[in-house]
Amino acid sequence: MGTNTGNRIHSRLRERAVGPACAVLALCVVPAGLLAGPSAGWRAVLPMMVAVLGALAAASLHTRDRVVPATAVVVAVGSALGTLFGDPPALEEATGVATLVEIAGLLLLVCLVARYAGARQAVVLCTVLGVLASTALLRLQVPPTALEAAAQSAFFALGAIAAAATGGGLRTLETRRIRAVHEARRSQRLQLAADLHDFVAHDVSGIVVLAQAAQVIGADRPEQVLPLLQQIEASGRQALGSMDRTVHMLRSSDGTTPAGRGATDEAQPVAYGLEDIEDVVDRFRASGRADVRLDLDRTPEHVGRVPREVASTAHRVVVEALTNVRRHAGTTPWVTVSVAPGPEHREAVLAVSVTNGSPSISEAGGGHFGDRGRHGASGLEGLAERVRALGGTLESGVHGEHGWRVTAILPLG
Repeated sequence: MGTNTGNRIHSRLRERAVGPACAVLALCVVPAGLLAGPSAGWRAVLPMMVAVLGALAAASLHTRDRVVPATAVVVAVGSALGTLFGDPPALEEATGVATLVEIAGLLLLVCLVARYAGARQAVVLCTVLGVLASTALLRLQVPPTALEAAAQSAFFALGAIAAAATGGGLRTLETRRIRAVHEARRSQRLQLAADLHDFVAHDVSGIVVLAQAAQVIGADRPEQVLPLLQQIEASGRQALGSMDRTVHMLRSSDGTTPAGRGATDEAQPVAYGLEDIEDVVDRFRASGRADVRLDLDRTPEHVGRVPREVASTAHRVVVEALTNVRRHAGTTPWVTVSVAPGPEHREAVLAVSVTNGSPSISEAGGGHFGDRGRHGASGLEGLAERVRALGGTLESGVHGEHGWRVTAILPLG
């Protein structure tokens, strides 16, 4: 199970536990307030009950819109009435306990408002609730001078500031988490687009080449059209399989593969590797007339020494390079694909190169097969970023007189 799935389960369990816990505490507050009313005074107990019940309601129903601001307003009104119209200052123990419990409820509500209310509402409500929490002690004893009363209230306002800072910090963490989730989803979408470009475009360009060949030879050699149509069908199936595999890889990368599908390790799609390069080259060879040579050590010892991410990147380099050959040099007489260790480097590296000869201009009336309507190298640009992320380099340029070569150096460390 992925980390994101575990976090979601933990969040759901926490939300389901908060509601029942708040309900139990509320059931305890009501009888306690009724019992403390005769000794502490109802003018002290009622604001206390309103503050505590309001804080519990906000904690359990914070996911509903306007619940936290409305609850804060009700509690603020109740606390203000308790301060303005309460009993004369008294140091009775029961009254002091009720007042302190009310202050605790106000501070909890300040934290919840700072965490869940709207930004503007949070500023106003936290200020009002903080003032009420810092002045509630005046019900017990009024200092002899106004300056001392202000100093006492300012000191106890530090609790409200700390509560607001706690709620604001939690809000900031949640905002960062949401932003990180959006960035992760955006990164996944870009990765999916890159995979579709690298894998599917290779097969689709092959279909285009075969269809063009069928049009050319259809009139003069109709007996060769059927094999071409069969190759087109095979390339189409391969393209569909590449799309399915890419989507499944995206789903399983964050642990979101549905239960019952791909539950076993054998059914889980894995990234392409060195062993898949031969299939890519074979399909490229079958869809064209170029002499394609492959230099690849397919022994298990060599394949096992190459990290999976490096092998996957090498596969994508070959796919993208052959796709560009098919698009822009469809009549090239030869193509060489080499995937071998690079002995000229100090550290162990994997050197991947795809080289094609100069396209022929004498065949097919000087034209060429390929995707003539598409230009640009967005695939190589994105691939270069991936190679650089692995600490490697990707270069492409003219080889010989009119040929072309794409070379990637991928560190194995």
